[in-house]
Amino acid sequence: MVSIRAELRLGEESKRPDPAWRALYVAGGLAAWLAVTAYVVATVLEFSLPTAPTAGGAATLEYIADHRAVYIVQQILWQGPSILLIVTFLALAVALKGLDRSYALIGGVLSVVSWAVTLAYPATGGGAPALVYLSDHYAATTDPAQRAAFATAAEGFIAQNAVPTVMGVLEAAGVLIVSLVMLKGVVFRRGTVYLGIAAGAVGIVCEALKPVVGLGYIVYGLLLFVWLIAIGWELYGLARAGERGGRAAAI
Repeated sequence: MVSIRAELRLGEESKRPDPAWRALYVAGGLAAWLAVTAYVVATVLEFSLPTAPTAGGAATLEYIADHRAVYIVQQILWQGPSILLIVTFLALAVALKGLDRSYALIGGVLSVVSWAVTLAYPATGGGAPALVYLSDHYAATTDPAQRAAFATAAEGFIAQNAVPTVMGVLEAAGVLIVSLVMLKGVVFRRGTVYLGIAAGAVGIVCEALKPVVGLGYIVYGLLLFVWLIAIGWELYGLARAGERGGRAAAI
């Protein structure tokens, strides 16, 4: 009986996050909070400016020229969190490997790769960094042919912001998969787990149907923001627990 109990305890311990990775948990938690902060600031800037044109390359380039500095800051704030979220999902994959090594790896790889690829993708959902370059050249020339060429190029970036992307769907799928893996353990709070499942499921639908959901896309954004805040707290808690465990073992 004692042997069976010992084996059960050993099995339960093997499912818990490895405390040796507590530095990564801290980094992942802080990265999640910083990513949400960047997104919130970008959203505030979005509403603090006049409404940007939703169509028309020339109108968009002129709008960017009138608000150039703030627009550049917005693009950095929309795209920068992709780097931070790579760290967050890497930390989650490591924390969850004891529950289901295969699906933790699948969810982690999907998330890390999809967020990494968005760094190279030319559109941010709220514009595109390359539009600043086009706007500068559009404003610097008076040649109608060149202006038309720059406006046409801008139309391409505007269209990319409106169409569904595989990377967007994979980002949401990664959230859903890691949240489902969390269900197999008791370390993560159930509220955080169910919030992640909802965010992932809603995100897949919103990303796949991006042209038709309209303002409904905001629901996914809000769910994702709240989930990232909760995940940041969960990862920080894992790091603290690992630190306490390490001190107890040393004593």
